[in-house]
Amino acid sequence: MPHVPPRISRRHALRALVAVLALLGVLVWWLKPFGEPELKGELTFSTGVRTGVYHRYGELLEQQLRQDMPGVEVRLETSEGSQQNLQRLAAGEADFTVATADAVAKYRQDGKPGADSLRGVARLYDDYVQLVVPAGSPVQSARDLRGKRVAIGQPGSGVRLISERLLTAAGLDPVRDVTPVSIGIDTMPAELEAGRIDAFFWSGGLPTNAVRELSERFDIRLVQLGDLVERLQGSGSPARYYRAAVMPQDAYARARNTSAVATLAVPNLLVTTEGTDLGLTEQFTRTVIASRDDIGREVHAAQLVDLRTAIYTDPLDLHEGARRHYRSVKP
Repeated sequence: MPHVPPRISRRHALRALVAVLALLGVLVWWLKPFGEPELKGELTFSTGVRTGVYHRYGELLEQQLRQDMPGVEVRLETSEGSQQNLQRLAAGEADFTVATADAVAKYRQDGKPGADSLRGVARLYDDYVQLVVPAGSPVQSARDLRGKRVAIGQPGSGVRLISERLLTAAGLDPVRDVTPVSIGIDTMPAELEAGRIDAFFWSGGLPTNAVRELSERFDIRLVQLGDLVERLQGSGSPARYYRAAVMPQDAYARARNTSAVATLAVPNLLVTTEGTDLGLTEQFTRTVIASRDDIGREVHAAQLVDLRTAIYTDPLDLHEGARRHYRSVKP
């Protein structure tokens, strides 16, 4: 006698259908943060000078963002640095940027336009302040720069803030006691190599390619700045973001330093404004954290981006979109 499959009652069929739909609902809910609804539009990321770490980081992050947000057009805009980046952000000329914590604090302290609208996305990596001179230079500290031609960064840069503060802490007037040269890391190395400047200040991740490449074709030395940290920290509110730091001797293997170099460091913050879309900021934050290792293979400083410290964006409150991402991955 042929086997007759048991009939499934209408009630059991409905129960099975409800179960399947429930399972699909769970799957859709689980997948939604990874692409639904699809983000569309465009965003501008203000970076830094082309040969600096900010811009290279931005280039690599752009590649990751295009993969994670294919419906969003990402534009990079070079800049003079932190100060100009913040001005662009506040003026609505950029959606995201990178700036040092001391530059952010000064922007807010000075009550600049749009200062109250700034929000943090992530704490990234620390910039190390670097004073570079020819290997044979008599300069052993910032105090020895009196009468020298010193590149101090462009007016819109973060290094401009730091270099002027360091010179003041060293007992030098940044205008009268040195000959200040307002150029950035894109031209500083060539000017030092040609003898048109005697030294330059730079603040960037380790290693900065422009400094490394200079050390491979021209004998340079990095000058210690550790003797100024305590005095600098006591000079006012924005300076509290500086910390004592040490550059390893192998940070620039070809430089003519025989030991590690004492200096100071300052955190870099990824910044947006309170009006930036929640979903866009959440996905942007997710990409920044998830791409750390890929970007870090080329921009070594990016290896220091850490989920545990990324939320500390003092002096800025976190953007709610960034906060939403951090909550979603909290152990």
